[in-house]
Amino acid sequence: MIIIDSSCWLEYFLDGKSADTYAPMIENHDDVIVPAIVLHEVFKVVMRASSEESALSVSGVLQQFPVIPVDENIAMYAAKTGQTYKLAMADSLILATSHIHHAELWTQDDDFEGLPNVNYIKKA
Repeated sequence: MIIIDSSCWLEYFLDGKSADTYAPMIENHDDVIVPAIVLHEVFKVVMRASSEESALSVSGVLQQFPVIPVDENIAMYAAKTGQTYKLAMADSLILATSHIHHAELWTQDDDFEGLPNVNYIKKA
């Protein structure tokens, strides 16, 4: 399983310098799962940067993959990982989802650098 963090989705959709790094993961993988908080973050940023119509279009792509809601297990595990790694709520929910679902997390967010099961790629 793979989780693509909001930073990577946004890099892909906004055609950032590293968009080609994430394209194969997004376009050719059946094992991508999307934490609901990632859907929220991507929708919010695209809507602010462009329009609600664009945000709906982008969110449609994310929703082609299974969207993982925040349940009680993720919520409690996120509180624990957030405290352990000093992460903000959204980041702790993403990390908790990746751990509970045994997924590799791909991110450009340096708050995740060096954490277990995280593939951190520095922003170009």
